[in-house]
Amino acid sequence: MVQEIEFILYVADQKRSKLFYSFVLDLKPSLDVEGMTEFMLGHNCKLGLMPENGIAKILTNKTPHPATGNGIPRCEIYLRTDNVECYFSRAVAAGGKIISEFSIRDWGDSVAYISDPDGHIIAFAEKNH
Repeated sequence: MVQEIEFILYVADQKRSKLFYSFVLDLKPSLDVEGMTEFMLGHNCKLGLMPENGIAKILTNKTPHPATGNGIPRCEIYLRTDNVECYFSRAVAAGGKIISEFSIRDWGDSVAYISDPDGHIIAFAEKNH
């Protein structure tokens, strides 16, 4: 049984990404050491930020260097919240690029999309009643 979930984004600049996500999520990191920053998103769910050069040492020559994919959407963080406007506004104020304004989507959520400084997609969503 999976006991904890952590999604790790490979980032060009750990400090820049830490500041971005701290502001957007309105959270302080639960861990912030050279090579890894983590945010507790829920009881057993974390978001990690790892420098591209750090993970490249682990991946060695088995995969392309993560920096070769910068700006190419490679994942999406889907955050359902009660205050989507607040999160979206903070993300834009922190330098996030607007990808798609709020809209009711086919699956029933109202969702807006931004990209973070590394091009990762963040969706801010709320369930329509």
